[in-house]
Amino acid sequence: MNLRRKTNAIKPTIKQIIMKFRKKPLVVEAFQMTKKARIDNSNWPEWLHQAWQKEPTEPGALLYPYFPNSIGRDRLVINTLEGALLIEWNDWIIQGIKGELYPCKPDIFEQTYEPCP
Repeated sequence: MNLRRKTNAIKPTIKQIIMKFRKKPLVVEAFQMTKKARIDNSNWPEWLHQAWQKEPTEPGALLYPYFPNSIGRDRLVINTLEGALLIEWNDWIIQGIKGELYPCKPDIFEQTYEPCP
């Protein structure tokens, strides 16, 4: 019985190819969270009100990080599949194509999105 030990490392046979991709055009809903909008939620879209009603551990839940010691004016957090993300003032909250919520910085939002007609 010949039990030879292989000493050569396996060399990959598939060469990685670098390609460029463009995002598919899609329409998302977004809401800019300001200090004023945080205090007065009467202009929040319905999907943001629904996120506020979710259990804090549920993906897509909107909550305040200092619960139960919030004064009602502090910044909010979105519980995403990647973890809890803090919403800074003037960040946009985006509802993605599968209903997921995530924050986006104003400069990135401006470079990535434009209003729909």
